[in-house]
Amino acid sequence: MREFVAAIAAHPRFAAACAALRADHPRMVEDIIRLTEIPAPPFGEGPRAAAYLEMLTAHGLEEVEQDEVGNVMGRRRGTGEGKTLVVAAHLDTVFPPGTDVRVRREGTKLFAPGIGDDTRSLAVNLAFLRAMDAAGIRTRWDILFVGDVGEEGPGDLRGIRHLFTAGRHAGRIDAFLTVDSPEVDRIVTAAIGSKRFRVLFRGPGGHSFGAFGLVNPLYAMADAALRIAAIPVPRQPQTTHCVSLVSGGTSVNAIPDQVAMEVDLRSRSPEELGRLEAAFREAIAAAVAAENAARDTREGPIVAEIIPTGDRPAGETPPGAPIITAAIAAAEHFGYRVTEEASSTDANIPMSMGIPALRIGSGGRGGRAHSLDEWIDVEEEESLRGMSASLLTILAVAGMEL
Repeated sequence: MREFVAAIAAHPRFAAACAALRADHPRMVEDIIRLTEIPAPPFGEGPRAAAYLEMLTAHGLEEVEQDEVGNVMGRRRGTGEGKTLVVAAHLDTVFPPGTDVRVRREGTKLFAPGIGDDTRSLAVNLAFLRAMDAAGIRTRWDILFVGDVGEEGPGDLRGIRHLFTAGRHAGRIDAFLTVDSPEVDRIVTAAIGSKRFRVLFRGPGGHSFGAFGLVNPLYAMADAALRIAAIPVPRQPQTTHCVSLVSGGTSVNAIPDQVAMEVDLRSRSPEELGRLEAAFREAIAAAVAAENAARDTREGPIVAEIIPTGDRPAGETPPGAPIITAAIAAAEHFGYRVTEEASSTDANIPMSMGIPALRIGSGGRGGRAHSLDEWIDVEEEESLRGMSASLLTILAVAGMEL
């Protein structure tokens, strides 16, 4: 694979594609601004998806469509091997409706919520399309370009999950690259799995003085939180737990009838994540039983309901897989010192299914992701260096015709 990457990098058509990226860079920046200024909060990606669908259509792709959950996509036809590489970037941001998403310029820096994660990547993927067309590049595999919904937090990867498990392309995707955030030197080769739960503790409630002695769901919840905190987890593979949000109660002088906590469980290992979930459920049951044994249940016992709110599967692309070799060789060709990382991205879904998948960068620099002062630097040389490296990765995986 390294030899193939080198052959592509030395080919005149790849040089022509890189020249097209350079000539097209101002348009790419304008695309970033246009898309960033269309709000795309969780479960509110519709307006941005509609704009991106129009852009995909204008780029002459085949089978341009929007699927049942809101993903938009189009196919760049290969030369006939019948295989498909998905190149994706996510449409959604973490920011709620009403967030000011106007872009502010300071020199070559652009500031706006969501501009680097992941709006830049949407525009970069369009630039890749234009460069490939301008250079007359053909690939053996089809490339399905996707703008997907639901990558961030509460979205729970619903867009890519649907693409791989329920959409019309399910079972017909051979490799996957998500272009997500600027960093080209950090390639995500492993998926951190997570399971998230909301746990409701209910009881009879009552007056804090007059009903004193009755079971209290808040005591059960506090006990459960401490039991979760005491669950032992391995350092390798890295495994974590966190009680993150609590809510409930009605008044300072009332035993609450309902309280809730939200819990995040994570691991690089599906097996460890399964063991952690079992221990978490045992902690909830033990805390409920302890509270019901400690106080009066004459008005009713404490009960707990565990409600799943998120499930991101763990997995990895095996070390030495051709897709990893291609990505590393492409980045190194442009002078990057590459590190392989584990993270939670759209690549979790195909990795968990044994389909070769990576997260690669969109180029340039950025920072303060998931904050209101998020920024990217579109200084041309660094931007083009990273874009060229990621385009080289895509062409190697899709099998550019030499």
